[in-house]
Order: sequence, then structure tokens, then C-alpha cells
Amino acid sequence: MAEIRFGTDGWRAVIADDFTFANVRAVAQATAEWMKRDGLDAKGVVVGYDTRFLSGTFAGAVAEVMAANGIKVSLTSAFVPTPALSFAVRTREVGAGVMITASHNPARWNGFKVKPWYGGSAPEAITTAIEQLVPGVLAENRVAHVALAEAESAGTVERFDVRPAYLKAVAELVDLEAIKRAGYRVLIDSMYGAAQGWVARAIEGGTTVAHEIHGERNPSFPGMRAPEPITPNLGEAMGMVVSGGFDVGLATDGDGDRFGLIDEHGRFITQLQTFALLTHYLLEVRGERGPIIRSVTMTQMIDRLGEAYGVPVHETPVGFKYLGAKMMETDALLAGEESGGYAFKGHVPERDGILSGLFILDYMAQTGKRPSELLADLYAKVGVHEYDRVDVTIRPEERATIEAHVRDNQPTTVAGLRVESRDQVDGYRFHLEGGWWLLIRFSGTEPLIRIYAEMPSSELVQRALADGQQIAGVTL
Repeated sequence: MAEIRFGTDGWRAVIADDFTFANVRAVAQATAEWMKRDGLDAKGVVVGYDTRFLSGTFAGAVAEVMAANGIKVSLTSAFVPTPALSFAVRTREVGAGVMITASHNPARWNGFKVKPWYGGSAPEAITTAIEQLVPGVLAENRVAHVALAEAESAGTVERFDVRPAYLKAVAELVDLEAIKRAGYRVLIDSMYGAAQGWVARAIEGGTTVAHEIHGERNPSFPGMRAPEPITPNLGEAMGMVVSGGFDVGLATDGDGDRFGLIDEHGRFITQLQTFALLTHYLLEVRGERGPIIRSVTMTQMIDRLGEAYGVPVHETPVGFKYLGAKMMETDALLAGEESGGYAFKGHVPERDGILSGLFILDYMAQTGKRPSELLADLYAKVGVHEYDRVDVTIRPEERATIEAHVRDNQPTTVAGLRVESRDQVDGYRFHLEGGWWLLIRFSGTEPLIRIYAEMPSSELVQRALADGQQIAGVTL
């Protein structure tokens, strides 16, 4: 059995390999002991789950362990998006939340996310504390247990529906009435994930019409490598936007915390462009001000917008355990990372793909413009920025060799642009002339090496990605 370790956001493993009921119960017991140690157990815990294979049953097992430890459990009555679970943690004022999900990982995976009392991603101090308790729990076989039906009868476990409260809160952040009367045709790709039906429910009741695809539960996520809202997985949606005459396409990942945007011409708007659009919307259209948080993989357009509107921009490593913490520290307006995760002030310090999509619709409704026109406005402000990334699967035993190869490689140019400096804030980033960049880093959740590049043209992006593979000594 592999060692149980929390990555960028939660512990993830292959179902029936390391993600077993015994291991899930052990991690639940360790989480309960951490809550007791920090005096959080009296406040209770919220437990939720996504649409993956056995997720609901795994969540029930977590609830059984928590109840047996004397912790009051609020268990979601159905699968829910992670941001809704985080919202419930904050608004119900519990000690913590547990979400059973592997987010955007392939179908064979599942995971265990811990959300502390503030409704964000758990920092390393918490996940390390839980990790350190797991071996003892397993060795001493000290997992407490009570049958779920018995716990429900005793009132230690209660079922609840978070959707009404969540949608009510969202309506206070977004002008849903303006969206409803805008008369848009909106295509929604829920990727068989936990956010299915949520955006459509929020905007129904007016002349705007939502058409949802992949809006049913299918744990195999057919037709896609993984439920991640990026170009390789959105071919059907992009084609349908054009053939169906839709004004926009919105996509959410397996647990609803990541967002993908398709313009009216069926073209995918990259995650970096989308975050810059959301930033421009809050600063220009809504006139809001506040710090902006971005990960090292996020676009330099944010820095240019920060300069233009006189707001500070802070950079963090990848992962909302870093972005969320910085967001709370600085009372930030919004935060974003390359994976398509964006968080907003007044909500939770956590990614929310549902709210992100609604904000884009509001942006359209307030300006009367389609996504391609909004992007053109953005480029008029900050210049053209193109981006892409490649993911290369590696064997875990290869990691040290590949990392040494990257560390020792000292290229003078990338995509024909001079390398001005490099850093290791998170991975290996090459700063190029003109403010462009290439980044090589190892995934914190999968056995992958990711190579990212932002350039002034798509051609240069592809050249940079090819150079990145050569620097790392890997090929697709």
C-alpha cells in the first residue's frame, strides 16, 4: 500500500487500489482526532460527495466514523459540488468539512478533501497533522465505527440539502434577473459531474435558455480523458455551440470547482484569458477594488490590469491552500489559478466553477457583448496573450531523474526569446524577454509533469512547449 499523503488539494488514489474503505475510514478517524485535538469536534462536521464510483458510500463511511467519535455529522442528501460543500462549512459554522472527490482526475481515482471551518482548502499544517495520525490509526486498528442507519436514528447524522441556501447566496452576488431577461442561449457542459443542474437552475425563469449536456451521473466520464474543462475534453461542447447557435458555452469539472469558457464561435477561451476577463469585469464593469491573487501559472495580464486600476497583485505557488490563505490575509477581491479555479470576495476562499460561469453571464448581460468581444476589449487594454500547457505522464520512479535534468539544464533561449532569469517558486520557471514565461512543474495530484507557456502568439506558445519538453527530457 502506498503511503497516504495529501497533495495540492486532498488525498487522491486509485479506487480499490489504495482508495479503499479501510483507508478512507482510517483517514476519517485521523481527521476526527485532529478535530478533537484542535477543539473543533463540538462544532460538528459536514460531509459531501461527488458523482464518482461509490462516492456516496465512501461519504457514508466517513459519516459513520465521525459519528462514532462523538462528532455531529451533516451529510449531504445527494452529490454536491465542492464549492457548495465549502459554503455549507462556512455558513453552518461547523469545525470542518470532508468532501469525497477526485475533482478533475480520471475516472479510476477518488479522493478525500478536508475543508477547515472557514470553507477553504486545508493548509499543510492541517493536512500534515492528519497524515501523521494515519499510520498509528492503521497500526493500532483504532477506527471507531457505528452503523449509518443507527447514527441517523440517534440523530448523530442528519441529511441536508445545501442547494437552496447556496443559490440564494449566489443571487446576492450576481444580477440573475439581468441574465434571465438577456435572452441568451447558453450551452452548459457539466461533464457528468456534481454541478449538473446548478447553473441551469440559477438562470431559469426568463428569456435566457440553458441547454445542458452530460448533465447526468456517469462515473466513467465517457468520451473524455478526465472531467477537466479544457480543450481536449470539450470537443462536443465546442461543436454544439456553433451548430446550435449558442451565445456562450460554460463547463464545470467533476466536482464543480473549476470552470471552462467557450465563446460564441465555439473556440475555447483559455483559463488564463478567463481569469483576466473575470478580473476586468470586477474592476471595470462593477468598479470594485482590492488585491488580486494569482498562482505562478497564471497570466501576466493580471499584473497589467493591477497596474492599470491601481490594485496590488500577489503571487503564490499552485494550489488553493496557498491562494485561499493569501486571499483571506489580504481581503482580496478575487484569486485564480491556471487550472480554471477562481474564487471571489464575499463568498468562500475557494474555487467555484458555478459562480465563475454566472459572473461571465452577468458580464455579458451588463455589456451586451459576447465572449469574443469581451476578449477583444481585454486585449485592447493589456495586449494579446496566448497560452497552452502539455501534460506528460511519468512513472513515479522517474521523477528524480527528470527533475535533475530540468535543474541542470541552462537554456539561453526558449522559443527564440532570451532567458532573462529563472526561479523555483513552484517548479522551474524561465522568465523570457518581453515578460513571457515557460514553467515546468510536477503535478501535486497525479503522476504528471506539466509544462506551461504564455507568449504573444499561439505559434510561439507551441515552440515554447516543445522546448520545455526538451529541457525536461520528456516527450508526449
